[in-house]
Amino acid sequence: MNRILELLEQQSTGYLSGELLSQELQISRTAVWKHIKKLEAAGYQIEASRRLGYRLIGRPSKLTPQELTMKLQSKGTSIIQKIRMFDSVDSTQNIAQRLAEEGAEEGTLVIAEQQTSGRGRLGRKWVSPSGRGIYMSFILRPGMPLHFAPQLTLLTAVALCRALRAIAAPLDIGIKWPNDLLIGGKKISGILLESTAEEERLRYVIAGIGISVNLTADDFPQELLDIATSLQIELGRPLDRADIIAGFFEQFEQLYTIYQKDGFGPIRMLWEALSVTLNKPTRLILSSGETMATPVGLNEQGALLVRKSDGTIVPIFSSEQVPQG
Repeated sequence: MNRILELLEQQSTGYLSGELLSQELQISRTAVWKHIKKLEAAGYQIEASRRLGYRLIGRPSKLTPQELTMKLQSKGTSIIQKIRMFDSVDSTQNIAQRLAEEGAEEGTLVIAEQQTSGRGRLGRKWVSPSGRGIYMSFILRPGMPLHFAPQLTLLTAVALCRALRAIAAPLDIGIKWPNDLLIGGKKISGILLESTAEEERLRYVIAGIGISVNLTADDFPQELLDIATSLQIELGRPLDRADIIAGFFEQFEQLYTIYQKDGFGPIRMLWEALSVTLNKPTRLILSSGETMATPVGLNEQGALLVRKSDGTIVPIFSSEQVPQG
């Protein structure tokens, strides 16, 4: 079915005969017709002509495993092994955690069209209207010491930022510590990594990503309009969510491979290059209180290095960052 969809998309301006599809796929005309019916059931609009064949005239507004699998394959990525797709869930993180506990393999991806209780860092709610954004969580089983988990968070932020910059050019998208993505100071994406360890080694990591793709101003609560936005609002047109997901996993797989081979150094340099808050005075909200400092980079563990008013540089492992001026 994926190959038929790919051929129909390549022939976007005309028809493909059932005979040609049959020969290309080495299946019967009846089997072709059955695959076409499956595509229609998945939401694709296909015009059939007894004389001319089949023509793709409309795509589903919903994400489908078939479309996403095809686009992942077109990118040459293999990190995603299984896709679980839902119309509505409380949180994709919750579903992925349950699957991980049940033994789901690395590369299991959970995607929902809508979340009723989507969450971000510090338990904050993530706005998740149906069909407008990307709400997904995937399972990693890196088998590394627990203290490396923050580095995976930063790696994920770099992969997503690079993917969105490529797809949504010329938008200037950057990273705010540790893993929020911003356009013009407004948030478009959040990343939440949650891990479970055993004897100080990671059993699994759940990487959750929320992206405000095609939300309009009406989708955001009034109190968020000054601090949140979407790719569609900023770009002036909607984007294909499957393209974004495939682009992200292409970048993630490349960086994950580099990280496993060469360590955190290359990821650290990429993160620093994409940061929009380095070398700017910042109010840091810590568990111990608030302080003013200037972020200057990351250390080898992935902590944020900040310069205090007395000139000393110290690492910060967890904080909220409020740029000043």
